[in-house]
Amino acid sequence: MTEQQPIEVLLVEDDPGDELMTREAFEDNKIGNTLHVVRDGEEALDFVYRRGAHTDAPRPDLILLDLNLPKYDGRQVLERLKSDPELAPIPVVVLTTSSAEEDILRSYRLHANAYVTKPVDLDQFIAAVRQIDDFFVSIVRLPRPHF
Repeated sequence: MTEQQPIEVLLVEDDPGDELMTREAFEDNKIGNTLHVVRDGEEALDFVYRRGAHTDAPRPDLILLDLNLPKYDGRQVLERLKSDPELAPIPVVVLTTSSAEEDILRSYRLHANAYVTKPVDLDQFIAAVRQIDDFFVSIVRLPRPHF
């Protein structure tokens, strides 16, 4: 088995509790991925476009995106990311509390790579984030950054 390279993960999450649980899941996992956190849709776009306070931001290899965000919501962020040829290859996992069928369908229509409803239970939440991390680091081949 080859050694896994750490990846840059962008978490777009406005809920401090969910951020904390996600951080815990990443810290407890064996891969030393770098987790960057932004709290709203506008800041997410600033991060990926390297604007404002994020001019030195790395290109994320994976984005975990909540749908219900201030400023631009997750749907708007997803649409923007997937309509930009430079950013479209970045896998985006919608990680949200919504289990509404219309949110699931719309996210996939906007080309989300996966849709995960956040479990309410702490242990299940951490397990779900670890599985996402393991899948995108161990199994999936991610595209190389071009900018």
